[in-house]
Amino acid sequence: MYDISNISQIVQKYAQITASIAGVDVEVVNYKLIRVAGTGIFNELLNEDVSENSHIYKNAILSGERQIVYEPGKDERCRNCKEKEFCQEKFEISMPIKLNEEILGVIGMACPSEEAKEYIIKNLDNYLLFLEQIADFIATRAYEEQESLFRSAMYDTLKTVIKNMDEGAIIIDNDGLVDTINPSAKKQLGITRIINKEKIDILPTGDTVENSMEYVVRIGENENKVIGDIIDIPNNPMYRQVMLFRDINKVHTNIYEMTSTINIMGTDKIIGSSPQTKALKEEIKKVSNSISTILITGESGSGKEVVATAIWQNSDRRNKRFVAINCAAIPEPLLESELFGYVKGAFTGADPRGKIGKFELANNGVIFLDEIGDMPIYLQSKILRVIQDKKVTRIGSNQVIPLDLRIIAATNKDLRKMINENKFREDLYYRLNVIPIHIVPLRERKEDILDLLYYFIDYYRKLFGKKFIKIDEKTVQKLLEYPWYGNVRELENTVEFMVNMMEDGVINESSLPLNIRNNDEKNIYKDSIRPLKDIESDEIKKAINFYGDSTEGKLKAAKALGIGIATLYRKLNQ
Repeated sequence: MYDISNISQIVQKYAQITASIAGVDVEVVNYKLIRVAGTGIFNELLNEDVSENSHIYKNAILSGERQIVYEPGKDERCRNCKEKEFCQEKFEISMPIKLNEEILGVIGMACPSEEAKEYIIKNLDNYLLFLEQIADFIATRAYEEQESLFRSAMYDTLKTVIKNMDEGAIIIDNDGLVDTINPSAKKQLGITRIINKEKIDILPTGDTVENSMEYVVRIGENENKVIGDIIDIPNNPMYRQVMLFRDINKVHTNIYEMTSTINIMGTDKIIGSSPQTKALKEEIKKVSNSISTILITGESGSGKEVVATAIWQNSDRRNKRFVAINCAAIPEPLLESELFGYVKGAFTGADPRGKIGKFELANNGVIFLDEIGDMPIYLQSKILRVIQDKKVTRIGSNQVIPLDLRIIAATNKDLRKMINENKFREDLYYRLNVIPIHIVPLRERKEDILDLLYYFIDYYRKLFGKKFIKIDEKTVQKLLEYPWYGNVRELENTVEFMVNMMEDGVINESSLPLNIRNNDEKNIYKDSIRPLKDIESDEIKKAINFYGDSTEGKLKAAKALGIGIATLYRKLNQ
C-alpha cells in the first residue's frame, strides 16, 4: 500500500488550503495513523502516532466511509479514546483518502467553537463535497507519485538487466539518441569510449534470418551487421525504442556449436607407417596454409574427411570454423538452401525463421564439400560463381555477403569421366582441382593395416571394458590378405565386430566376420577378376557415349553390342 508520507509536502499544502477555506483546523493521517500534515495545533505535532486517540479515524479506515461526529467525546465511537474527557473539539468530519479500493489515510476537519460548528452544519453538504474533493486530489497525487516511483524502479531494473545481458541492448530516447548501451552492444560494435547521447542509425537490410531482422547498426564511426528486434515504447515521454540484437558472427558461432559433429584430426592423428601415408602427411603440411582450393579423391571409406580436417588443423585457420556438408546425403531440393541459406518467406515450405547457409557459416574458416561428385549439375554453376566471386547471397535476399574461406572438396567418383558424360562441369573441376590430393586405397598400403588394426583394437577394448591379450598370426594374415574395398571404415567396423566376439582376450579366426574368414586367393574380390555385370554395364555406357542417347543412337549401340533394342532398354533401366 502506498504511504502518503512520501508526498507529505504536497499533503501539507492541501491541508493548509482546506483550513484556510473552511476556517478550521485540519490534519491528515496515513493508513498507519501517523500524522502526515496539519494546521493550527496540529502543525507542531507532525509524524506523531495518533492511534491511541483517533478512533474516529480508525472507523473511517476500516469502513472506508466518511465519519461525521456531532458531539466529540460523547459519541459512541469515542468511548475508547483516552482523551474523551478532555476533548475540546465541537464537531468533526473524517474523510477517507481512497485510491481504487485501498484506504491511504484520512483527512480530518475539527471545529474549535460552537459558532463554527453551526456554520458548517448549516452548509454540511458543501463542506463534505469540498473535503471529498481534497481527499481525491491527495489520492490522485499519491497515484501519480506511485506511478512515477514504479516507472523509475522499472527503468532502474531494466537498466540493470540490460547491462548484464549477453545480448546487445540499446535504449533509444525520443530524439533518436543512445540513452543506455550495455557492454555486449559496445563490444559487438567495437566501441571502447563512453557513449553519452550519441546519434544512432539503424538500417534494416530487409532480410529475416533465425527469426529476427537483420540490421546495420552505426554509432559514430562504429558499424556492424547484427540480427535482432526493435521494441517500440509507446506513450513514453522520454524513450522511443529498445533494440536487442546479436552479432551475426556470434549467431554463426552458436549455430556451429549446436550442429558441428566434426572429429578434429591433425596429421599426428593420421594412423599409418606406409610410405604412401608418410607422403600424404608431408603433402598436408605443405598445402595447409595455402588459400587455394583442394580436391581430395579416394575410394569410399578411405578417410577423405580425416585428411580435410588435418589440413584445417595444420593451417592458420585452425581457430576458425570447419563446416562440412555431404552433398550426397541431403535431398536435392534442399541442398541449395543448405549451402546458401534463405530469408523468411523465400519459398513455399521454408522455415519462417530463415536459415544461415553453410557458406556463410564457414566464412573466415573452411568449408568441406564432401561427395562433390553427387552435386546436381544446376547447382555446380552456382558453386562455381561463389568460388569465382567470393561472395554469396541468401535465397530470397538481395544482400551480398563477402566471403573469405578455404574450400576443400572430396569425391570417390571419377570426375573426368563424369565430365565426358556431361554430369560434371569441366570449369568447376579445374576450379576445385587446384591442389589435388589422392588417398591410396588401404589394400595398397599393407603396413597401415597393422597400424590401424592395433589402434582400433585398443580403442574398442577400452570402450567395451574388455581385456585384450593377443591376436593370433593366422587371423592377422587373413586381415592382411583381405582387399578392404571399404577401406579404413570397413576395417574399423571389422575390428569392432572382432572385439565384441573375442573370448578370453584372444582374437582368433572364429572372431572374424564370415566374409573375411572365407576369403581366399580365388574369390570374387580379387582385383584381377571383375563381375560380368560390371563389365557389361561399362560396355553399354561406352556404346551409348559413342553413338549418342537418341533413339537412332540406341539402335546403333544395340547393333554394335549384338543385342536387341528391347534388351538394351531393359538393361539401361536396370
